[in-house]
Amino acid sequence: MICTFFGHSDTPETVKPALKAVIVDLIENMNVTGFYVGNHGNFDRMAISILSELAKTRSIRFYVVLAYQPTEKDADYLAHTVLPDGIEAVPPRFAINFRNKFMLENADIVITYVTHSWGGAAKFKQMAEKRQKRIIELA
Repeated sequence: MICTFFGHSDTPETVKPALKAVIVDLIENMNVTGFYVGNHGNFDRMAISILSELAKTRSIRFYVVLAYQPTEKDADYLAHTVLPDGIEAVPPRFAINFRNKFMLENADIVITYVTHSWGGAAKFKQMAEKRQKRIIELA
């Protein structure tokens, strides 16, 4: 099973312990072995940090799905990056949406942190609901 993440870029650090507990539970009890995560905002940074730590002791794969060509700021997790097929033809202003759709389409479970009804995190949570994905909401 594959899991992905959608959360606000200003997600507080206080969410990190709950996020880690959910990820560990998915690995141990739901046989989730693959993860797709973006690289924009605090929620994504927390997920990457947790997955990097867990990958050292558990049999999981995680991929940081980029919306743009890698840069120096991506160097810390470059070995885990992937660019969705076709993204090179997408105008930059639509690249994050394209990337998020890729992650949503390829995931079985979605972990979200959504506290308001606007923005990308809320939009993709709604899309996950319409596609009847299993959603774990941390907010």
